[in-house]
Amino acid sequence: MKLSKWTKLFLAAFCFGIAIVGFMIKLPSGFRHIDKELHSLFYFIAAAFLNILFANRKLFRHLLIFVALYLFGAGIEYAQAYSNRFFRSRIHGRYDPEDVQANLNGLLAFSVLWVIYMIISFLFRKEIKKVAVTTPDQRR
Repeated sequence: MKLSKWTKLFLAAFCFGIAIVGFMIKLPSGFRHIDKELHSLFYFIAAAFLNILFANRKLFRHLLIFVALYLFGAGIEYAQAYSNRFFRSRIHGRYDPEDVQANLNGLLAFSVLWVIYMIISFLFRKEIKKVAVTTPDQRR
C-alpha cells in the first residue's frame, strides 16, 4: 500500500496525539501492575509503526526514529511530572526513570528484530541476484 508523504505524516501525528493524551492520563488501577510491560510494548509497536512508514530499510532513518522515540518517552515523563504542578488535581504520577528504561527496552527489542530482518533480507536479495545472473546452462 503506497501512501503519500503527507498521509504518512498525518497518520503519525494523529497516533502520537492519541499517545500523548494516553500517557498523560493516569493508568487505570487494573493495569498498574503491568505498567513497565505496557511501556515496552507501546515503544516496540511505535518503533515498528514508524519504521514501516518511514525507514524503508535505511539504517540512518531507523536510528533517527529510535532517538526520536527515546526523547519522546523521556519528554512525556517530564511532562507528567510538570502536569502535577500545573493542574490542581493530580492527573498523573511522577517522573519515573524505570518507565524510561522500559521504553528503551521496547525500542531495543524492536531494533534487534529489525537488524535480524535486515541481515536476512540482504542475504536473501544477494542470493536472488546470484541466481538471476546465472544462465540456464550454468544452473545444471
